[in-house]
Amino acid sequence: MHERPLKSETWVTHPWVAEGQRKIRFGLCVASLKGADWPAFQTFVQRLEALGFDSFWKTDHPMNWLDCWTTLAALAVVTTRIRLGSFVSCASYRQPSLVARMSADVDRMSAGRLVLGLGAGDFLWEFEQLGLHLTSPRERQEALEETIQIVRGVVDQAPFTYKGRHFWVTNATLPFGPVQQPHLPLLIGGGGERVTLRQVARYADMSNFGEHAYVGGAQSTADVRRKLDILDQHCAVLGRPPESVLRSHATYPLMLSSTRAGVEARVGTIPSATRAFVQTSLFAGTPDDAITYYRALAGAGIQYFIPVILGLDEETVELLVDRVIPAVVAP
Repeated sequence: MHERPLKSETWVTHPWVAEGQRKIRFGLCVASLKGADWPAFQTFVQRLEALGFDSFWKTDHPMNWLDCWTTLAALAVVTTRIRLGSFVSCASYRQPSLVARMSADVDRMSAGRLVLGLGAGDFLWEFEQLGLHLTSPRERQEALEETIQIVRGVVDQAPFTYKGRHFWVTNATLPFGPVQQPHLPLLIGGGGERVTLRQVARYADMSNFGEHAYVGGAQSTADVRRKLDILDQHCAVLGRPPESVLRSHATYPLMLSSTRAGVEARVGTIPSATRAFVQTSLFAGTPDDAITYYRALAGAGIQYFIPVILGLDEETVELLVDRVIPAVVAP
């Protein structure tokens, strides 16, 4: 599909994205919290902020554990600096006007710290639990694009009307929109080279993919370079400066220990169903292994890293902060 080039003035690089052009940054995502209480989770995220993580990201699996948007709203009022992102909010789970409302509210509650992450969704079991029909990948990609257009239109606060194949709104207005300027930053998750990366080039401030099939299937640095080259090509077709898109990578999941024996012991604690699901993307290693891994990805063009941890994994966080991140971000 060919896109008509847009006027160059359409592309305004978000200040947070521009900052990422000058240094490597790390956020963090927690993939599961079954059995943990809210006070422990809140304290954990506040500690991440104190340790200097640039962002915290909440997955959107509402029938699995804490809801993405209520969690981000709660964290917005108990943190002061760390960015908060949805990782990623499924476009099919909520009407786009509601996504616009929630995004604006969390951005205001956090004084302008939200990153809106959106994706097409994949999990059949979750669609079924929510009473939704899992449509074809093409239809979900269309729904994602319509969601983006509606959210953008509604947050402009003027009456907005849109009729698409999957969603429609009539004279939608959003009093008290987001406070972030020049706009609410958008992340689109996934590494599909024909459609998803084209959508990133057209709409997003941030791209994110990784090794797992559900987040792009980039199994090697060669895969990463190819996908980033294709993203650049999509940007060129649109006349968009490629540097206006922040390039991020999800490690799903990351598990660290100081010794090889410790790594093997920790992997053995992962439930068998989880281990089977992440077997192609699990990074389990020592800090030195992780330093080599992240340096290679940075050399391939990744600017921002979002390790995903299983539960409140204090050991991995400590080793990241004490040994890995300083070695990776050092000039």
